[in-house]
Amino acid sequence: MKKILVLLALLLASKAILAQKTDKALTKELSQIIKDFRGQVGIYVEHLGNGKTVAINADSIFPTASMIKVPIMIGVFNKIDRDSLQYHQDLIYKDSLLYPGEDILGSFKEGATIQLSKVMMLMLTMSDNTASLWLQSLAGGGSRINTWLEEHGYKITRVNSRTPGRAANQALYGWGQTSPSEMADLMKRIYKGELINPVTSERMYRNLTRNFWDTEGLAMVPKNIRTASKNGAVNESRSEVIMVNAPSGDYVYCICTKNNIDQSWGRDNEAKQLLRKVALAIWKHFEPGSKQMTGSMAEHF
Repeated sequence: MKKILVLLALLLASKAILAQKTDKALTKELSQIIKDFRGQVGIYVEHLGNGKTVAINADSIFPTASMIKVPIMIGVFNKIDRDSLQYHQDLIYKDSLLYPGEDILGSFKEGATIQLSKVMMLMLTMSDNTASLWLQSLAGGGSRINTWLEEHGYKITRVNSRTPGRAANQALYGWGQTSPSEMADLMKRIYKGELINPVTSERMYRNLTRNFWDTEGLAMVPKNIRTASKNGAVNESRSEVIMVNAPSGDYVYCICTKNNIDQSWGRDNEAKQLLRKVALAIWKHFEPGSKQMTGSMAEHF
C-alpha cells in the first residue's frame, strides 16, 4: 500500500509539473483552429525561453514524408564525424541512383561529379528525393539511422523505406514515421548544439535555414526573422517542423497531418491552409507586439 501511495504521489506531481509547462491559452487557440480539419492533426510547440509547451496528439505516429530527411542528414553527419565520409568529398553520380520525378540531381549524366555537401543542399533545400536516397545509402542505410535514433532516445521516429524489416511500417506511413514531439526535439537539439557535437550541429542548423519551400509556415514569419525548417508533403499528409529565432525568444514547433480528405496540390489545399493558420497563431501568440505584416507573400506566390 505504501508503494502504491508513493507512486500515486509521483504521478500527481508529474501531472502538476506538466500542467505548469502547458501554455493553456495557445493550446486552446490551436485546438479551435484544428477542430474542423478533415484529417488527423498533431502539434507540438515549445518556447525555449520560458519552457511553455503545447502538446496536441504530440506523441502519435504520423508519416514524415520529406521530414525524414532530417534524420538522414544526421546519419550522414554521424559518419562524417567518424571520418567515414568527408563533407566536401567528390561523389560520382550513376543513373541507377535516379528516383523518378522532377529532381535536379536526376538530370545529371552518368559519371558526373558532385560534392557531398551539394547533394546535402539538394536534399534539404530542394527536397530532392534522388539526393536523399543517395545520402540515406551513404549514411549506412535506414537500419543504421534507426539505430542511432533508438540509442538517442527516439522511440517513434524511424526510416521505413529501403530498410529491412520495415515493410509493414512503410505500408502505413511511407518513407518514414515520427511524432510531432520527436521531430521538434530533433530540431531543438540541433539548434542547441546537442547532436553529434556543437560544431556539427551548427553546420546542420545552417543547412536547415535554406528552405526553398517557404509558402506555408515560413511565410507567416516576418522576412527579417531567421528560421530553420523541413517540410513533408504527400497526397494524404502535409507537415512541417520549424524553429523560429524570434525577438522574444526562440521557439520550435512541429505540425503533422495524416489521412487528409483534401489531397489536392493547389495553394488552397485544406492542410496547407491549416499550416499557415497554425504558424500565424503561434507567431502572434509569442510576438503580440509585432506590427510586421506576415502571410501576404503566400497569397501571391
